[in-house]
Amino acid sequence: MNKKIAAAVSGGAVLMLVLSGCGGDDSDKKAEAWAKKVCDAWQPELRKIETANADIKRVSSESNKPEEVQKTDSEAFQTMSDSYKTMGAALTGAGVPPAKEGQATQDAAVKGFADTSKGYADLKTKVDALDVKDQNKFAEGLKDVANGLAEATKGGEEALAKLKAGGLDKVMNSQKGCQVTVVASPK
Repeated sequence: MNKKIAAAVSGGAVLMLVLSGCGGDDSDKKAEAWAKKVCDAWQPELRKIETANADIKRVSSESNKPEEVQKTDSEAFQTMSDSYKTMGAALTGAGVPPAKEGQATQDAAVKGFADTSKGYADLKTKVDALDVKDQNKFAEGLKDVANGLAEATKGGEEALAKLKAGGLDKVMNSQKGCQVTVVASPK
């Protein structure tokens, strides 16, 4: 019933850090300092997102009651919403990136993370509204929520694409704060 959500989440919610590429030997100290500031602020958020994903996968792979699935998914979506909002704020707080079209890159990336934050908040609202007393209605509702995951993550994907297009992917990937270790789903 909740497996569709788990599959969608594992493919989409952790957009981070799909900037791809290896850490470069970019000698631009301004870019490195900017990336360090952003990535240091992102690290705790990336961990929260990973943990939320693991929780959704865990609850969907076990035979849990609808109430438990609803509670876990709701909390996870709230965490993701808050984390993407914080990540956008970190981009703003770091200042204009030293990149081609730095202000436009920053504005587009911040907007993308805000859109993803809103998308997860909307998913939380949908999950909270599901009828846990009717197993069939609950399952149908979860399908609708799962179908909304791609739309929810679209803004974050666009944000990362904008950062990459601005040439910031290599310098960000070289920062430990932007390197994510996949959290194993608890058994």
